[in-house]
Amino acid sequence: MANTRGPVPLPRPAPRSRAHRALVLGTAGLLATAGLTALSAPAEAAGTLGSAATAKGRYFGAAVSAQYLGESGYVSTLNREFSSVTPENEMKWDAVEANRNTFTFGSADRIVSHAQSRGMSVRGHTLVWHSQLPGWVAGLGAADLRSAMNHHITTVMRHYKGKVLAWDVVNEAFQDGGSGARRSSPFQDKLGNGFIEEAFRTARAADPAAKLCYNDYNTDGVNPKSNAVYAMVKDFKARGVPIDCVGFQSHFNSASPVPSDYRANLQRFADLGVDVQITELDIEGSGGAQATAYGNVVNACLAVSRCTGITVWGVTDKYSWRSSGTPLLFDGNYTKKPAYDAVLAALGGSGGGGGGTAGCSVSYSTTAQWNGGFNGQVTVTAGSAPITGWTTTVTVTPPQKVSATWNGAPTWDSGGDVMTMRPSYNGNLAAGASTTFGFTVMTSGNTSPPVLGTCTAS
Repeated sequence: MANTRGPVPLPRPAPRSRAHRALVLGTAGLLATAGLTALSAPAEAAGTLGSAATAKGRYFGAAVSAQYLGESGYVSTLNREFSSVTPENEMKWDAVEANRNTFTFGSADRIVSHAQSRGMSVRGHTLVWHSQLPGWVAGLGAADLRSAMNHHITTVMRHYKGKVLAWDVVNEAFQDGGSGARRSSPFQDKLGNGFIEEAFRTARAADPAAKLCYNDYNTDGVNPKSNAVYAMVKDFKARGVPIDCVGFQSHFNSASPVPSDYRANLQRFADLGVDVQITELDIEGSGGAQATAYGNVVNACLAVSRCTGITVWGVTDKYSWRSSGTPLLFDGNYTKKPAYDAVLAALGGSGGGGGGTAGCSVSYSTTAQWNGGFNGQVTVTAGSAPITGWTTTVTVTPPQKVSATWNGAPTWDSGGDVMTMRPSYNGNLAAGASTTFGFTVMTSGNTSPPVLGTCTAS
């Protein structure tokens, strides 16, 4: 089914932020298994996004800003959770070649060195883009512009040769709307349609081992823009133009949700013989709706064998280019959100746990169901050592509401859809022993099972 959603223009963010428009959070689809799976494990087996993705043959990355690499919470979260990095702004043309033939790599080098020291892969972003260009580029004539473009690509890629796994060679070259036309830019206007092919051929010569990607937004479902990109990639593959991957930015919100044909769209590109990568994922919202949407995106990638990895566009909400929409997996205090739990569960990982082996795990079952509601039960099981307390979260999907609880002491987030449960009398558990708590959910037409968070033992 065609995706007819239109672009949602957003103001240009501050220099630290992602400088393009995006479209964000959807509640479409359902992470149906998340509430039925044990999400937590003893500390010695605690999972992370990166390690869980690696076990699935993929990477899980984050966009990184060099200016925050001195902040302990930022660095510890990045190092613990992610297996890939993308420089947020540090590799863009205005950052590395503000003046013609004078290249400044310091900030980008800092990110790449950090990644290498932690065994992380690097995505290069981006070589040719209409935005964040220094003023001197737009003033060049056609022949001079061609020379400058090819020199820029070659110099940057050779500087990072052997250090960057994949490059966004050309970024956002197609218009929004129903035309499927190319976007006006100095490259398009002066060099014509052939500039994309030329950029890719130049990039292959500069670093034959790097994966070469085309990257764009609002191409997540089947629509005129994604059809135009598809036609270009198909043509490139038929004529031997070197293209290895297509990046789908995947910025979502309630006005622009995860499209119902998201997985099918990824698959049709993969069927052309290219890898697909989710390159700039963020989903505005909170609680169960955000968790469900994130889980759906991860499941779509896992269902496509050539979907090689996922990058979220930032580490923490407080530094997101859309921080007011709280679109990431960690809040401003670097606390894991329900969306984190949903992603980790979709990847087949486990998290949480107390110190040593005194961990705990949680599992869910529906014990009764009727028209308009159901009773749920969570079983909490201690790990290989006794525990004296436990904490977990239960997230319901709006408009659902929890109307009653038993055998636990709940608190709620401001939206009322994330319940944090602690024991009322049943916190002390011997090694391997279990207890339960229960709750009633009024569905208001939505029968989705709840999403469990990790279990933390004390």
